[in-house]
Amino acid sequence: MSPAPKVKTRTEAKRPAVTPALLEEYCTKFRNWGRWGPEDEIGTLNFITPEVVKRAASLVRKGKVISCALNFDMHGPQTGAFGRVNPLHSMVATGTDHAAGRQKLAGFEKIPFGWGFADDQVTMFLQCGTQWDGLGHIFHNGKMYGGRDATLVSSSGATRNGIEHYKDKIVSRGVLLDIARFKGVDFLRPGEPIYTEDLEVCAAKQRVRVEPGDIVLVRTGDVGRRVRERSWGTFSAGDAPGLSFLTAPWLHDTRIAGIASDTWGAEVRPNELPGSFQPLHLVMVVNMGLLVGEIFNLEALA
Repeated sequence: MSPAPKVKTRTEAKRPAVTPALLEEYCTKFRNWGRWGPEDEIGTLNFITPEVVKRAASLVRKGKVISCALNFDMHGPQTGAFGRVNPLHSMVATGTDHAAGRQKLAGFEKIPFGWGFADDQVTMFLQCGTQWDGLGHIFHNGKMYGGRDATLVSSSGATRNGIEHYKDKIVSRGVLLDIARFKGVDFLRPGEPIYTEDLEVCAAKQRVRVEPGDIVLVRTGDVGRRVRERSWGTFSAGDAPGLSFLTAPWLHDTRIAGIASDTWGAEVRPNELPGSFQPLHLVMVVNMGLLVGEIFNLEALA
């Protein structure tokens, strides 16, 4: 017997189809170019005002520090997609060198008073692990955030929209939306989209209100699952749970400063627009100037 046809819920019936026309509409409608002046290079981080920072600081009660980062090491999530590999860590001076008397110290013919040292170096892709996307990371039709020409990012680096402009800006209230727990699962399945109503109802269930200047952390459980299984599989560039393209209005209208997730690319994969690649990034990064974080480890925080 063939399975019964799937019937759309009322909410599903209201959702618009994700089409090239909707992509262009969202790119234009949610564009923040010039919103904070012609020289702006930090986008939605402008929502983090001194008042927002003070409010965030006032929320500290225990002073406990929780990292949301994966270790930068050979056991990271990269499996070769886009040519990316995990960090290469090399020891260039060691305790065994010291014990064998093979070390030299600049300015001394002989190392004084039994002095020794260790030194190392790391070669890595900046997209290899837990990261923030810079506004010079994504282009659309030859342009990046602010309408600036993509050629301003060259082999010498970014002359505009460089991520260095973020260096003293990312301090705000973090809001964890634990979508996996909200849905009663350990982790969301690859290809499972997170819609606006999921974000809103999850926030209501957690009794938290997303406010301007917040940085929202969306937990799907994906990184946690991979770490527990000790296998990254197709995590990098593969199918994944994530934000639906249709969350773009919410991302814009809430005036959040940033959003981060425990997935490879923040948005759902396969992407909802057939034949596209990461269409929500074109709205979020290029047009909205939104701070977007990826590959966050939210397990300890949850």
